Amino acid sequence: MRVTFHGVRGSTPCQSDDIQRYGGNTSCVSIDAPGQQPLLFDMGTGLRYFGKKVSADELFRGSCLLSHLHWDHVQGLPFFAPLLREGSSLDVYGPAQADGRSLDEVVSCTIRPPLFPVSVDELPGEVRFHDTADCDFTIGDFNVMARLIPHLGPTLGFRVEFNSHSIAYLSDHQQPFDGSLSAAPGALELVDGVDLLIHDSQYTQPEFAAKSTWGHCTIEYAVWLAGQGGVKKLALFHHDPSRRDDDLDGLWRCAAQLGEPHGVEVIAASEGLAVDIA
Repeated sequence: MRVTFHGVRGSTPCQSDDIQRYGGNTSCVSIDAPGQQPLLFDMGTGLRYFGKKVSADELFRGSCLLSHLHWDHVQGLPFFAPLLREGSSLDVYGPAQADGRSLDEVVSCTIRPPLFPVSVDELPGEVRFHDTADCDFTIGDFNVMARLIPHLGPTLGFRVEFNSHSIAYLSDHQQPFDGSLSAAPGALELVDGVDLLIHDSQYTQPEFAAKSTWGHCTIEYAVWLAGQGGVKKLALFHHDPSRRDDDLDGLWRCAAQLGEPHGVEVIAASEGLAVDIA
């Protein structure tokens, strides 16, 4: 499997000269595996750049595992160029809503006039929404585990297995408010022994002290969870939009040192980075 990062920021897309290396697009990651249609994690603004790599000569068929409905995770959908071709399709699996509305209803109420010039239904390609909760299912030959994890609003973490290899994606994950090191059973189940964990690492410890209820976690927590789960490689993800490249370099070096005693290799996700799991 090849995992490619197309957007790695949290909260809002951003741009400046000092974030060129890591990039400023929001959450979107793709999985490419032999004989399988593309599988995506989230549809942030990075989705547009994934779409630019899809051949214009063929119809797109693929699926997306959507963690939740916050703007930074869905903004890329109406800008996904393959959906401008009639006959293309995208299946989206995301969390059922606590108020009873379906995923389809919520997205259709958001991506439509006056908030956007056209509705999702008016795109030439087809988008099919699948309400998902704590469950296991398959997409082609991918085995998918979905588990609800703590965040603000219904949020899913995912685990994808293919040919005995595994990836876990917990892009937005609320650390315990007091900063302690514990995790929900579902989160521990998702990360157990995976080859690659892509995990929220938005805050430093002083930042978390001021924003402990904002739905995210510290870099130290991400490393701790990876160590608890026996994870082989941890990708720091959902970088704060205020974080400069040099800041991220320093935080990555600290995280790499923290991971060494646990046997966890730590990398910092950046746009265009591809990780082969073989």
